[in-house]
Amino acid sequence: MKPKSIVLILLTTIINFNLTVSQSSDFGIYKCKNNTNTNVFKQDITKSLTSLTGHVASHGGFYNSTASTRVTSTALCRGDIGPDECEKCVKTAIPSLLRNCPNHAEAAAWYSDCIVRFSHGEIVGVLDTWTFDKLYNSASVDKGEVSEFSEALSELTVKLTALAANGGSVRKLGFGNVTVVGSGLVRTIYAMMQCTPDLSKEMCRKCLFNASEEIGKCCRGRVAARVFYPNCFLRYSNEHFYNDPPLISSSGEAKSGKKNNTTRTIYVVVPVICGSLGLIVIGVLLYLMKKRRNGSLSKEKTTSFSSLLDEQKQTSMKDAAGMEIATVQNLQYDLKTIEVATNCFSPKNTIGKGGFGLVYKGVLPNGQEVAVKRLSETSGQGVQEFVNEAVLVAKLQHRNLVRLLGFCHESKEKILIYEYVPNKSLDYFLFNSVKHGHLDWAKRWKIIGGVTRGMLYLHEDSRLRIIHRDLKASNILLDQDMNAKISDFGLARIFGVDQTLGNTNKIAGTLGYMSPEYAMHGHFSVKSDVFSFGVIVLEIVSGRRNSSFYQQDDVEDLLPLAWKHWTGGRPLELLDPALTESYSKDEVVRCINIGLLCVQEDADARPSMASILNMLNNNSITLPEPKKPPYFLSKGLLLDISGDADKSYVTINSEDESSTSKMYPR
Repeated sequence: MKPKSIVLILLTTIINFNLTVSQSSDFGIYKCKNNTNTNVFKQDITKSLTSLTGHVASHGGFYNSTASTRVTSTALCRGDIGPDECEKCVKTAIPSLLRNCPNHAEAAAWYSDCIVRFSHGEIVGVLDTWTFDKLYNSASVDKGEVSEFSEALSELTVKLTALAANGGSVRKLGFGNVTVVGSGLVRTIYAMMQCTPDLSKEMCRKCLFNASEEIGKCCRGRVAARVFYPNCFLRYSNEHFYNDPPLISSSGEAKSGKKNNTTRTIYVVVPVICGSLGLIVIGVLLYLMKKRRNGSLSKEKTTSFSSLLDEQKQTSMKDAAGMEIATVQNLQYDLKTIEVATNCFSPKNTIGKGGFGLVYKGVLPNGQEVAVKRLSETSGQGVQEFVNEAVLVAKLQHRNLVRLLGFCHESKEKILIYEYVPNKSLDYFLFNSVKHGHLDWAKRWKIIGGVTRGMLYLHEDSRLRIIHRDLKASNILLDQDMNAKISDFGLARIFGVDQTLGNTNKIAGTLGYMSPEYAMHGHFSVKSDVFSFGVIVLEIVSGRRNSSFYQQDDVEDLLPLAWKHWTGGRPLELLDPALTESYSKDEVVRCINIGLLCVQEDADARPSMASILNMLNNNSITLPEPKKPPYFLSKGLLLDISGDADKSYVTINSEDESSTSKMYPR
């Protein structure tokens, strides 16, 4: 075994001794509805609930039981806890639920480690939305960190929602963390999202979308919060709270109490012993590894970009892009050059973050300033996006697209080098109460035109038809002359000449800019990019984010606000108050009209980028009237939760919720 592997194993072992500690069921929340006084029915409830004990952990952390065909009970344990903790939580919840909801036909109990509920109706395989609850920490991040914290959390929940929804019939679970860079501070957000595994993929996604929306409403800037539904939950914190990996086996039986007691004793005593011995062993191994490197006993070979393509099975993409391997390899930088350029990836050089790592400012030996995107080693999706972005962007040449200068894939490092764009990103100016005054109407009009031309190039004018899939304000960079440059092609997809629609089971991107057909069904096309473009246009005009993650509860979301002003004959009321003078009324109204045309629910009704450019440049064209936009991800986020326990209904009538990445390409 390699010394480096031994070090990692020892470190993991020592850390896990301290982290794998049972989290007690430190609270209980109960919701009850539909009164009943029938003793027989009460007996069925008790029988159904008590039959859950002893079966939940042995069935992978989820189990359902029915008594006399009248009452069904279910129990879900957190996917990261052990079988003993699971059974303990269920046994605690059942008598408490009976005690707190003694005369009801339906009830739910939420604990830290489990959800237990019963109903007189069918609840297995059914998305239940009759109630929810939330808890949050009273502490908040500093005011200057709120935006960065919120956008990073939103981005993380999008990924975890997709991960959980794509889980199997035993467990639908997603957990992970994201690093927040802003205001000179670096902090980590940890999050877990889980559904009952009896739900379909679509049901799980809807449930977790609702939980994400509630987090945005109640807990903006809070350092920790939880939202519970009968079928799912979301929890996040600035402290590590989950075990990794999940501990409950789908086939393993719960441990005996005796064995459990022994295990707990070991957890207390062994860390002290192992910690001391482990540090000594690690020190020796590190010394040997350093000596081995200095003595050149072995050299790690640079992995060529072509082999990385083969690893990721991206041959079809390579062929489609017409990339010659020799040409691609000419773009390769060695790691030592990048380390010198960024002062060994100094935190002082950090200028932003993306979905897969941090971005640094660097200076090459020839004096050229560059933006260096370094993919983190823990990025599960990073390799594919690295290949995707390098192959795509290296062949894209347009003044409104960020230029890729090269890449580095050496040892475990995966690095992309871009031209440095000094004015950072559009959101840096647009949503900053001080900076947005620098964006007069002339600059905003110029930015809209630049984004239009860049997207038209991607959709129609390049040799490939490329769907960006993550167009948003933070992915539009501004050069020294405030020209717009589209960045971040990590999620982009190539379309064939005759292809018009793509599908994916892995929903990734930014909720505030997602079209309804993509967010709900995974369908993407040039028209889903057009939807994102429309959101950006309305944001530029109004100076407001399209996101409930960033709005207070009493502030109306952007799309319904724009529609209200438009149908009320007062479109200029949407205009950013900072634009008090020197703007063109006709241009503003035209942009609002175009923005609303782009965010129509019917994808076919949205204009193409070529039509949009024509609309912007030709004032003689009479623009069509837009139809009402789909507010499908706000005000209930896919599901309209009225709060009334007796109502349970679904609407596809809500608006988007946004997450943004920072300043430079992901």
